[in-house]
Formats: sequence, structure tokens, C-alpha cells
Amino acid sequence: MPLSNTPGSADPPSRDRSTPPADRNSSIRKEDLRARAVEVWTPVDLIRWTGGYLERNGILEARLTAELLLAHVLGLKRLDLYLQYDRPLQEEELAAFKRGLRRRLRREPLQYILGTVDFRELNLRVDRRALIPRPETEVLVGEVLAWCGERGGLDAVDIGTGSGAIALSLRREGTFGRVLATDTSEAALELAGENRDRLLGGPESVEFRRGGGYSPLGGERFDVIVSNPPYVAEVDRPGLEPEVVEWEPCTALFGGPDGLDVIRALVSGAPDHLRVDGLLAVEIGADQADAVAEMVGLHPSFRTPCIRKDLAGRERILLAEVR
Repeated sequence: MPLSNTPGSADPPSRDRSTPPADRNSSIRKEDLRARAVEVWTPVDLIRWTGGYLERNGILEARLTAELLLAHVLGLKRLDLYLQYDRPLQEEELAAFKRGLRRRLRREPLQYILGTVDFRELNLRVDRRALIPRPETEVLVGEVLAWCGERGGLDAVDIGTGSGAIALSLRREGTFGRVLATDTSEAALELAGENRDRLLGGPESVEFRRGGGYSPLGGERFDVIVSNPPYVAEVDRPGLEPEVVEWEPCTALFGGPDGLDVIRALVSGAPDHLRVDGLLAVEIGADQADAVAEMVGLHPSFRTPCIRKDLAGRERILLAEVR
């Protein structure tokens, strides 16, 4: 099949046609898209060609994307591709790879194309029903587990669970008596339930409830409230990558004009749902630490808050204990 520079036709070059049609939205030079006559495609050929093609089309981590996409299609681990570097690809394998490549060129997140993402000890299913779990949230879970220490039997609630990453990780790695998770989105809860049933074995491990904020909790109290809430400011919307703003659920991203609307509600309502000495743990934006610390500091029910950094050294995690 011919190579085209349009997102809907991302085919590797073939022997019979070496001149690709021009991209109506791009000034990429024809010599950058020259076709190479090949009898067969091997993993190393396809990775090399695709990496260059994606890079020219503005896709970050182009070679890694090519490797992960091809590994997914072939059912291999990424590094195993290079143990089979000269293995001829079958026609159906190449066709499946092309389908994934076209999706990526439309700026669909790679995680949605692959259908899974690794999160701490879990391999979670992900799709457009929920936000893609990030490494920062892995740090949030780690901070909660560190705070719990050797104490067993604590009760935890995850507000805005999305794919279930936080709640399922707490259940898998911790010794909690009870783990509850909530979300406003029925679709997200369906995805979280699928992950729970596949990874933890059934509904007795984590309970799900639908609703926003603390409304699903009634008068219940917990030892830990944890949340990765929407915290992107609306003014930052234009600067987001298409993979984020065009594909992930906006309700899981944006937290009002300054990004703090949901965080304010979490802070103000937490004392009504935490036991004495309980913990509120919240992921925040990289520029929100001062505002959030001040917010908590002005609330009489909290002790002095702690702000923890993510793996990149940015202040991203709020930890606040109630008196």
C-alpha cells in the first residue's frame, strides 16, 4: 500500500508505489517521505521507518511509540522485538500495525490504542471512559501507603476513581479493612469495575458508588481520603496537547478557572468524613502547592499540611491530617 502523509493513510512504503501524495496540512518535503523498495517488512525495518515518520508528524517519543505499538500487535515484550529483528511480518500483522499507526497520527493517546497501562503493580485497562493514570498518581499512592505504615484494618475512600488505579492499588498493596471508590461517571465506574474484577477477583475487594464529591458517603467516616481530582485551570486549556484535551474526559481534567474548585470542596468537606488523626491525600497541579497549603492552613480542623514532590521534583502531593 502507498505511503501517504495524511493521518488517515499512514502506510509503510511498498515496492509498487514510491511517490506518496502530498499532505494537505503539511509542508513536509517529499524527500523526507521517500519510499524504500522492500520484499518484506521486519520489526527493525518497521520501527526505523515508523519512528522517522511519526517524528516528522510531530509525535513525541516517536521510536518508543513505534516499538510499543509493534510489540502490542505481535504479542511480544518491547525488548523481545530485537530478538526477532529479522522476522518477516505477516500481512495481517502489518495491517493491524497500520491501523494503530493511523490512530496515533490522529493524536489518540498510545495508552488508549494499546488498551492498557502499567500502574505500580497493576496492568490496568484504559479507554476513553476515564483519564489515563500518570506516574504522579503512583507517587500519591506510595505516600498514602507510607503514611499507613504497619497499621492494618484502616478504611480508605478514593474520590473520583476513574479507571480505579488508586483504589485497586491500595487494596493490592495495603492492608486496609475497607476500600471504597466513587466517581460521577457511570462509564468510568464500569471501567473501574472491569479492572477490579480482572485484577482483584470480585466486588468484595473494592466497593464502587456513583456521585460527586462527598455525596456518596452520607455520614460515613474514613481513616484515609485520597483523590486525584480535576485540577487543570481553564486558562491552561489552549496549551494542552491534543492527546489530552481532545481524547481524555474533560470532566476529569478541568477544575474551574484556577483549577482549584474541586480541591477546595475536598479540603472543606474532609473533616466531616475523616476520623480523628485521619489523612487527606490529594494530587495537585505543579503550580498549586502554595495556594493549597494556605487553604488547608486556614482550616481549623487540620494540622500543618505537608507537600510532597513527584519523581520530577515538582510539588504535587498534599498530605493533611485532621486533629
